[in-house]
Amino acid sequence: MRIAMIGTGYVGLVSGACFSQFGHDVICVDVDENKISRLKKGEIPIYEPGLDKLVSENAAAGRLAFTTDIAEGLKGCDAVFIAVGTPTRPEDGHADLKYVFAAAEDIARNMDGYTVVVDKSTVPVGTARKVYERIAQTNPDADFDVVSNPEFLREGAAIDDFMHPDRVVLGGEGERAMSVMRKIYEPIAAETKIVETGLESAELIKYAANAFLAVKISFINELADLCEKVGGNVGDVAVGMGLDSRIGEKFLQAGPGYGGSCFPKDTLALAQTATAQGAPVRIVETVIDVNSRRKRAMADRVAEACGGSLSGKTVAVLGVTFKAETDDMRDSPALDIVPALQNMGAVVRAYDPQGMDEAAKLLNDDVQWMAGAEEAMGGADVAVIITEWREFRELDLQKVKSLLKDPVIVDLRNLYEPADMVASGLRYHSIGRQAV
Repeated sequence: MRIAMIGTGYVGLVSGACFSQFGHDVICVDVDENKISRLKKGEIPIYEPGLDKLVSENAAAGRLAFTTDIAEGLKGCDAVFIAVGTPTRPEDGHADLKYVFAAAEDIARNMDGYTVVVDKSTVPVGTARKVYERIAQTNPDADFDVVSNPEFLREGAAIDDFMHPDRVVLGGEGERAMSVMRKIYEPIAAETKIVETGLESAELIKYAANAFLAVKISFINELADLCEKVGGNVGDVAVGMGLDSRIGEKFLQAGPGYGGSCFPKDTLALAQTATAQGAPVRIVETVIDVNSRRKRAMADRVAEACGGSLSGKTVAVLGVTFKAETDDMRDSPALDIVPALQNMGAVVRAYDPQGMDEAAKLLNDDVQWMAGAEEAMGGADVAVIITEWREFRELDLQKVKSLLKDPVIVDLRNLYEPADMVASGLRYHSIGRQAV
């Protein structure tokens, strides 16, 4: 099959590379000339483990190419995937579909024979039909169908998620289009559940899944607060809950709140869509509020660990990306925590294995960016773990104690056992467990 991928952001680049690994001929199209130039040279604009190798191998094999010319990209295509951004509109919280509709109109003007147009971007319910209308209005003679094929990729594990997914959702109408989609996913069909449904159901599945995971995260975070009040251990509570097969253990890790490119945007978009349709999702609305408040409250925990005041104190921040194994800063808890620490009078030294370049654009110039965790902690009054990078799980605790002016650790990811911290002579504050 010949596939065009419109957009070379996170979803588009990963999807294009993985489809080429399936054996399809894939051409990725983007209006950003600099990005396409870099990709042609083998330079990957995002950090995702294994993606550089996957791109280089398939480009060398002639199955993966890059262009800014959409006419070249669509020539002879069986399917064209729209994988452009759908950011939140600041004025009302709805997903901004201007890039999706622009792509649809470009596709309409350059379509070469019958083509399946696939919504890969996360879009509100009803978007696929609007895409169909845009294409038909722009090119009344176009021979095409529209399918919804939402992505379920976890940053840091995206390639494995694409190659070995829990499910593939195909929303469409008509055997002609669905036959093309089955052929595209045929390489993994034997081991993967293929869910075929209507357009609206496919679009809603994506939002419903992300919203439910956000609910689990916020639920365990609120229970963590309760555990601290009553003397419980949120880790034990999560294990006991997760062993119930109806609940499951995933997304029950207490922390500073969710971030990233999906959960904040998708929960807000779902809530806005539901309200507009007269069927509000109150649970999701509450989760949005709970998560926002939680991120802002994390700085208070640091202050409490330091006796109530951060004025004039140096805080070593370990990790700024929203999660490990990515350089993505979108809606990272650090974007709330770091400014709050500074507003309390703290001097912030920060280190992250991959995210500092992007973070420096988003945080003020007063943040001191360090070359490593030990450099950040040298002479600091307290160390705060925000992101669960593996290297922060393997710190030399005795060295940490010697580096810190005051041996205080605030671990917002519960990476360590309290008993180990006590044995190392550190004062340890974590989430949903008693301070030691």
